[in-house]
Amino acid sequence: MLHRIERRDNLAALAAIPDRSVPLIYIDPPFNTGRAQRRTTLVTRRDPAGDRIGFGGHRYTSAASGSIAYPDTHDDYLAFLGPRLREGHRVLAADGSFYLHLDYRESHYAKVLMDDIFGRDRFMNQIVWAYDYGGRSRRRWPAKHDVILFYVKDPAAYVFDTGAVDREPYMAPGLVTAAKVARGKLPTDVWWHTIVSPTGREKTGYPTQKPVGVLRRIVAASSRPGDLVLDYFAGSGTTGAAALELGRRFHLVDSHPDAVATMVRRFAAVPGLTVSGTAD
Repeated sequence: MLHRIERRDNLAALAAIPDRSVPLIYIDPPFNTGRAQRRTTLVTRRDPAGDRIGFGGHRYTSAASGSIAYPDTHDDYLAFLGPRLREGHRVLAADGSFYLHLDYRESHYAKVLMDDIFGRDRFMNQIVWAYDYGGRSRRRWPAKHDVILFYVKDPAAYVFDTGAVDREPYMAPGLVTAAKVARGKLPTDVWWHTIVSPTGREKTGYPTQKPVGVLRRIVAASSRPGDLVLDYFAGSGTTGAAALELGRRFHLVDSHPDAVATMVRRFAAVPGLTVSGTAD
């Protein structure tokens, strides 16, 4: 297998993967927000009678060209997630790494569950991905971060290549040497990175799409060139995009037909790609 997209229930897909065979797993499961996640794609065209005024004073009309949505409610979220985490632990390689991406609603509960499955000594980091986009609540501090829990199979033997990771500017460059300023610093466990812009080139139209920059950092640090990267809540396939860019193989699993259709479009020109499975 070079690169694979599989439309299938992820428990069934995981059951077919051998023990200790996957060097890196990243998953971004539904966050249990209690509402449907929806993204509507708009097509904008010049129209003298349009209701929007844009660049140069020209008028434009926008119309919805399609919508993708999935439910994001689970009465017992950990009962849903637990078997999928245990199967992920089973297929994770002896020197492998596992990244679980959640938000503030469930991350603390999932941390306790992951400690039980992996062992507390296998917990490496709680990464905070911080961004600054979207609505602003006036009733509480606006929630502008996600949590990524980082675990390994063996804390004495796992892949972590800091030399391959992108560097960041120093926040106080006057306090370090010019050479350090030029090189930049290694990221900490707080990552500032914008979300995928609704009008940017990276967008696929899939709800909750994550930016390639976040996944690129994970794949670069925690896998080797040629390694297999597995994402069994694959959504728009951003894990695959980062793996492909860095010379890794990918296995992407999702049961939602819109997710699979998005990934097939995204990777249509990739050599060695296979698409398989059913939605049952």
